[in-house]
Amino acid sequence: SILIVIGAERGHLGQSLYQNHATGKFEGTPPPVDLEAEIRAGRLIRALIRSGDALSVHDCADGGLLVTIAEMALAGGTHGGSRDAAGVGVELFPYEGKLPAHAIWFGEDQGRYVVEVTPQKAEEVLERARLLELPARIVGRTGGDAITLKGENPLPLSDLRASHEGWMKGLMG
Repeated sequence: SILIVIGAERGHLGQSLYQNHATGKFEGTPPPVDLEAEIRAGRLIRALIRSGDALSVHDCADGGLLVTIAEMALAGGTHGGSRDAAGVGVELFPYEGKLPAHAIWFGEDQGRYVVEVTPQKAEEVLERARLLELPARIVGRTGGDAITLKGENPLPLSDLRASHEGWMKGLMG
């Protein structure tokens, strides 16, 4: 399937987890909120869910776009009530805009969603977003057992799952 991000991408890193991880500080302003755009995006997402066009949806929040996609990948593989413990990998497409790639992947801009759709529905979803004056772009496709991005080492879902589920054990000693 295809992953589409809906909502403005400004690469906002102030008060973000990325900033805290890189500098040990939370500084700057939080991302601005455009309530009108959030309402339009929310209505579109709700319509995609109701129509069955969205296979899955996740809001972008703490950690930004890449963390959202990683969470979706770990939760992937749910069919008929049973879940593939490994999840479903993702091939990410390189960002080709003007902002630094790290700001796009980890920026915590408000009002963004990642929507999983069939390849046949991707152009329709992009057009529906455009008609609502919402930025939208294809960010990747599902498949495999890792999160991959050209020019970067693949991140196997098994490693990601071990890290994700093992943090509490490490914290407790």
